[in-house]
Amino acid sequence: MATLGLIGSGHIGGTLARLAVDTGLDVVLSNSRGPQTLSDLVDELGPHARAATPAQAAAAGDWVVVTIPVGAVGTVPREPLAGKTVIDTGNYYPPRDGIIAELEAQELTDSELLQRHLAEAHVVKAFNNINHQHLRALPRPVGAADRTALPIAGNDPGAKKQAAELLSLLGYDVVDMGPLTESWRSQLGTPVFCAPYAVSKDDQYRTQPAAPASAAEVSAALASAQR
Repeated sequence: MATLGLIGSGHIGGTLARLAVDTGLDVVLSNSRGPQTLSDLVDELGPHARAATPAQAAAAGDWVVVTIPVGAVGTVPREPLAGKTVIDTGNYYPPRDGIIAELEAQELTDSELLQRHLAEAHVVKAFNNINHQHLRALPRPVGAADRTALPIAGNDPGAKKQAAELLSLLGYDVVDMGPLTESWRSQLGTPVFCAPYAVSKDDQYRTQPAAPASAAEVSAALASAQR
């Protein structure tokens, strides 16, 4: 059985864990506070889930999702992630993360920052542009007319293919926005950030019911982004 490792188990991490268990994947959850703090979530998820340390989750995962504040990327364990596909859900948010000069100067994207830290892994940006409630509501089977697409970015074609396989298992199509240098196109404040997945396509997406977003719609939103 394939395993999804999670470094961070908040709103997005917890939702991905639920989707993964629904599809029959095993899940290893972790956070910064210790495995004992995840007992309620593990109990909810059932026998396919267990809690561990970040290093143990990294070692266990066929895919590993890093879903933590961007300011904490330096805490992600390196050695167990060497050679692995690492999916980054992060969005740089200075009030939470502090000022990161390279991101402020647009010298790097936040996913490039993680890739630099994890030099021997293959980082793919995904799941950063959708509200966790909509992420939970929108999975559909392959071929469904109302299947939703999510953007991904990455430097390694094999890692992007592997990430797309995970997204498909979880119920989503993929739009490839290019290398990590282009991952800014799905960040906070861009046209593809959250609004396409809500009934009302405005900045009130958090209070709106979920609505499917096709690959064509997502591609158009990515193309219209301005940095």
